[in-house]
This record gives sequence, C-alpha cells and structure tokens, in this order.
Amino acid sequence: MKIAAIIQARCGSTRLPGKVFMDLEGEPMLVRVINRVERAASLNSVIVATTVEPADDQIAEFCAARGWPCFRGSQDDVLDRYYKAAVVYKVDGIVRITSDCPLIEPAIVDRVVEKFRANQTEIDYVTNSRLAPLTYPYGLDTELVSFEALKRTWTEAKEPSEREHVTLYIYRHPEIFNISKLDNDVDCSYMRWTVDTKEDLEFVRRIYEHFGHDQFSFQQVLGALEQHPEWLEINNHIRQKEV
Repeated sequence: MKIAAIIQARCGSTRLPGKVFMDLEGEPMLVRVINRVERAASLNSVIVATTVEPADDQIAEFCAARGWPCFRGSQDDVLDRYYKAAVVYKVDGIVRITSDCPLIEPAIVDRVVEKFRANQTEIDYVTNSRLAPLTYPYGLDTELVSFEALKRTWTEAKEPSEREHVTLYIYRHPEIFNISKLDNDVDCSYMRWTVDTKEDLEFVRRIYEHFGHDQFSFQQVLGALEQHPEWLEINNHIRQKEV
C-alpha cells in the first residue's frame, strides 16, 4: 500500500497573498512544510498539488528545481486536484496537508497513518481535526483518506464547498464512510498555529526564530510557549474563515 502526503499549495490567498514563499528563518514557508512532512517515517512520498493558474508557475518551477513531485490541477475544485494527483501518482492512501501549516508535526502524521494501516479494511478516513471535540492546535490538521473513499467523494460531491474543501463531504456523511479520529491527551485547540494573516506569520516566525531550524517537535513548541505565553496573544484574536 502506497501512502503519500499531498500538500495543496497556491500563491493566491485572500488574506495573505504569496504566503507560501514568505520567509521562515531563511527558507520559504513551503520548504518548511515539506521538510517537516518528509520526516514522517510512514510516508512513501510527498507530493505538492498546485493549480494550473499562471500565478502558480513559480510553485511548479520551484518544485522542479528541488526535485519534488508536483501535480497541477483546478484552482477552485481542490477535490478534483487531489483525486487526479492520487491517480497520476498511484496512491492508495492520501494524507492531506495544507501549505500554510509550517508547524505540522511528522509524529502526528505517523500516528494517523498507523491508525489507518492497522484498520484499513474498516476505516475510510482518519483525522485529528474536523470533528468535535477538537484537541490539537489549529495548524496541525492531518487527514488521511483511502483512495476508494476519495474516488467516491469525487464522484458524488456536488456542492461548491464540497469541491473546494476536499474532505467536507466525507465528514458530513458518517452514514456512508467509516471515520476514525485521533485525539490529543490535552486540549490545545485554543492555540492557532496556522498562517492565514500577518499576525499568524508573526507568531510562527517567533517559533522559528526561537529554534533556528525546522526540526523541533510539537512538544518542544508547547514547551517554548510555556516559557513565552505572550506569543499566543499575537494571533489569538484571529478567527478562521468558516466553510
């Protein structure tokens, strides 16, 4: 069974355009996300899924220069982009990651994949987010969907929101799909670790400046925030856009 992370990335962003190339301690954010995901031992490959829009030529060119697999598809129909990327790269299990999560945790990716592999005949979808109660910081979102479930979603999902948000149709229909959830031992859902605004970027830069590299763990970030709780004030007023 081939398990691959597919990282969706584009240069267009309503609140923070071009954020994937914004600097985090000497490297673009996209590099930091890929570096961290690649450290997940359970993955066979890591693929970038960008769009066919001219603005995203630079992402495709950047990936080619770095030797990273890259698929280009629809800008708005992200579900179609994921499905076709999975077909092209012959993936059996798709780990969905977004490129605005530079604190993504490889150990969590491994736990999600492990849960899926141990129950792959019974589970269609595993998530550490999306379903209440949330326990991880927003920005460590990791989802795994089987190719069969992704194909069914691609075939049946019709609403624009269900095409834009890849797994929305799945967790809206627990009567169709077998869903499993991974929870954290402590509720950290009040923390915001994603990058969607200038404040988010400032918060994440504090983390990267503190460590000076991208090889820190989820637990080490929590330790840094215990020492510097004021960092959480930087972006705690930001609210995520609703589906």
